[in-house]
Formats: sequence, C-alpha cells, structure tokens
Amino acid sequence: MFIDQMFSLEGKVALVTGAAQWIGWDIATVFAEAGASVVITSRDLSKAQKAAERLAAKYGCSALGIDLEVGDPRSVARCFDRVKEWKGRLDILVNNAGGGSGRSEGNILRRDPVDQESLVRANLLGVLYCCQAAARIMTEQRSGVIINIASIAGLVGRDRRMYEQNSLKGQPVDYAASKAGVIGLTRDLAAALGPYGIRVNSISPGGFEKPGELPRKFVEEYAQKTILGRWGRMGMDIKGPALFLASSASEYVTGHNLVVDGGFSVVK
Repeated sequence: MFIDQMFSLEGKVALVTGAAQWIGWDIATVFAEAGASVVITSRDLSKAQKAAERLAAKYGCSALGIDLEVGDPRSVARCFDRVKEWKGRLDILVNNAGGGSGRSEGNILRRDPVDQESLVRANLLGVLYCCQAAARIMTEQRSGVIINIASIAGLVGRDRRMYEQNSLKGQPVDYAASKAGVIGLTRDLAAALGPYGIRVNSISPGGFEKPGELPRKFVEEYAQKTILGRWGRMGMDIKGPALFLASSASEYVTGHNLVVDGGFSVVK
C-alpha cells in the first residue's frame, strides 16, 4: 500500500506541453494511469483534443486538449487561465514542447539566424514563460511540481561526423545552448520557488528512437556509443523517471537534472 501511495497522482492536475505524441504522450499516459487529470497541449488544437480523447478513453481519466504556442506569452497566459478554469488548480507542469532546428542545416558556419532565434524562443523562452505562468498558480497553492525536459545536448558536445556521414543536418549549437539554459533555469527556479513548497527538476533524455525517422546506420552507430547499447524506447523508458519526479516518491528532490540516456553522456 505504501508503494501505491508513494507513486499515486490521484487528485492531481497535470499539464504536459507538446504531449500529442512521442515523449510527451508517454508522460501524459503514465500520469493518467497514476490517477491524474491531464491537460495535453499542441500547436494544433485538433491534435491536442484528439490526444486528450484517446487518453480519457484508455485510462478513464479527465483530460483536456488545449492549443499552445509556448514561444508566445499571450498564448501561454490563455492556456494556463484555461487550466485554472477547468480544475481550479495545477499540481504538475511538464515543459516538453519545443521547436525543431528549422530549414537551415546545423553547421554553425551556415546556420540561419532566423532559425537560431526561433529555436531558442521555443526551447528556452517557452519553458521560461510556462514556468512563470505555472508559478503564479502554484505559489497561491503553496505546492506544485515543475519538470523541464532538457537534453544531454546541454551537458556534452556532440561529434558531428556521425551526422555528416549519414547525410543528416546535424544538431545545431543553438539547440545545445537552449537546453543548457533549461538546466540552469531549473536549478535557480528551484531555489526561487522552494520557499513556496514547489519542487523544480529537469530530465535530460538521450536519443529516443522514433522508428523509421533516421537512417539505420546512424541508429546503429549511436547505440554503440551508449553503455546500454541501445536507444531509449518510446512507450517505456521516460515513464518511470517522469512519474518519480512528479510524485511524492521524490519529495526531497529539487534542483536536480535526471539524465536518462543509457549512459551515453558518461563514456568516451
């Protein structure tokens, strides 16, 4: 019984941004299974609503889909106002949404400044805006949990040769900069919000395989560079870490960056 209570999210309201698919969807599903009411956001309202309907049908939970552009403070304000109207509170925020690298390649010598600015706005400023909006609700409650999805890109430099050899655009430096910023934001926000009973942590995933989206040779080469010899598995490997940080199992954990990368970042 103690274990069940420790990981239960019964009565909690969780917002997971960018949760219509992939890692965000996995986090939303484990929260629903643990008993939470879940808000799913997407830039596309129909995608958010359909994902919320799927979640409610599968887990019997309360679920709401909202459109959200995290890089737009007005869109963020509307979203969080809607969440508060829906359930009157917000207990868990997961900042998962972010932007891609844009149309230009990742090479710093040829990177388009427009794409750099867009990526940083979505991946760093968007997290900041959502943290601010959540904090305004959570400080009134004097409780809450914020989980920011960072990346191992914010911790280690990457060998571009593996991308070049497989004809991929490569990871832009601005992506690494934004994710490192998320980790720094997490630590200082934990210090700022701790007196209000709010915990703030981040998760830095390594590569999670999206079947069919990357060249097989690249997938194999990346797997060989991890201690566990494989990529992260969708539908499985992010769920435990997210539930741990969202639940009372981690009540004495704040300001922490939990690396979920199969050991990629600790070997050379």
